[in-house]
Amino acid sequence: MRHIDIHKIADAAAFNGFHARLLLWCAIIICDGYDLAVAGIALPSIMQDMGVTAQDAGFMVSSALFGMMFGAIFLGTLADRIGRRWAIVICLALFSVFTAAAGLTKDPYVFSVMRFLAGLGIGGVMPNVVAQMTEYSPRKIRATMVTLMFSGYAVGGMLAAVLGKGLIEQYGWQSVFLAAGLPVLLIPFVLKSMPESMPFLVKQGRFEELKAVLLRLAPDFRAQPGDSFALPVVDRASGAPVGKLFQDGRAFSTLMFWVAFFMCLFMVYALSSWLTKLMAGAGYSLGSALTFVLVLNFGAVIGAVGGGWLADRFHIKYVLVAMYALEAVSITLLGYPVPTPVLFLLVGLAEASTIGTQIVTYAYAGQFYPSAIRSTGIGWASGVGRSGAILAPIVIGTLVGMALPPQQNFLAIAIPAVVATVAVSLIRHERSAAASAPLASPASQTSKAA
Repeated sequence: MRHIDIHKIADAAAFNGFHARLLLWCAIIICDGYDLAVAGIALPSIMQDMGVTAQDAGFMVSSALFGMMFGAIFLGTLADRIGRRWAIVICLALFSVFTAAAGLTKDPYVFSVMRFLAGLGIGGVMPNVVAQMTEYSPRKIRATMVTLMFSGYAVGGMLAAVLGKGLIEQYGWQSVFLAAGLPVLLIPFVLKSMPESMPFLVKQGRFEELKAVLLRLAPDFRAQPGDSFALPVVDRASGAPVGKLFQDGRAFSTLMFWVAFFMCLFMVYALSSWLTKLMAGAGYSLGSALTFVLVLNFGAVIGAVGGGWLADRFHIKYVLVAMYALEAVSITLLGYPVPTPVLFLLVGLAEASTIGTQIVTYAYAGQFYPSAIRSTGIGWASGVGRSGAILAPIVIGTLVGMALPPQQNFLAIAIPAVVATVAVSLIRHERSAAASAPLASPASQTSKAA
């Protein structure tokens, strides 16, 4: 009788068409960056059509952020109970249907409710696709795969920017929301093509389905009669998944992940909301707004892909510490007068380190938690982090209103990077699933294939 360790098969597998298709599907699914960005693009038209104030409009937009916070927590946890594939489908349905529904209303309160429900799906899908990519990616390119997947989110935001203005001018603001309903058509294909989590299949006793997945994952694998499929003890979760985040020496590291996610998302939304205003207040002439946007997006791409590449070649924890430290320095320096070429370099570095740290932090959380609680771990960290995203525009907006010197405004954004640097450095990596915890005896950890 062979005892098959499914994680070792995934770790050692060579990149093939199975991985490419999974990467493509996950990237397409998180094109929900469109769903999030589209509200800001359509906001002036919505305000005019509904006759709402700027304050009410701000609440209408932020309702999606509240939904994302709860969606990350609860739909991430749900995935570890019902299976990751169905959780992803539920999230896809939520953000597609309710973003489209927001385009069918003229009432600001109903609009806000629709955006909150859409936010549940946007927030919930992220921890699930990160967990999916982490589980199935070859170990030597795992962080790169996760960061490449995140390009789908950026593509969605760019689609909103490129298509939004034209659609609104020709068909009205409702059209950009109705277009967001199209991904619901992908659900049958996702159910057919997306593999289920392997530990979930073992626990469900769905061994024939597991063998088919393993054959696609590693074509040289051949199942034999009598094979049993081994799970590390940490993957045989029982009881409340949330409680498992604080067991086996993970409690302190879990809290540090929460701190890092909070600080990281605070900086992401602080810069996205106020960077242009702060730069103007500091006396910079940025020239073409398009040039500025291109620098931001180029920096984001370099930070995301480059961060994943480095994390696969060096220790991911220390790569992340270095990226947070770079973020603190580059954002602080933005508050001081520098020549325009240096300014654009600093802006690119700030965006690269900000977006890069966000994505690599997701990747590290995915590697830290064992498969049975991976979606829960990422979901709770992301949910706590969303509170930072909600607070950031308010806190920095208050500081801007106080007419402080530019150096102090940028220092206020950089301080969270220092806190995150410390938090990540304190994570106990030896307690992570990636540290290759030993398997228990076959009798206690395997499930006999039927």
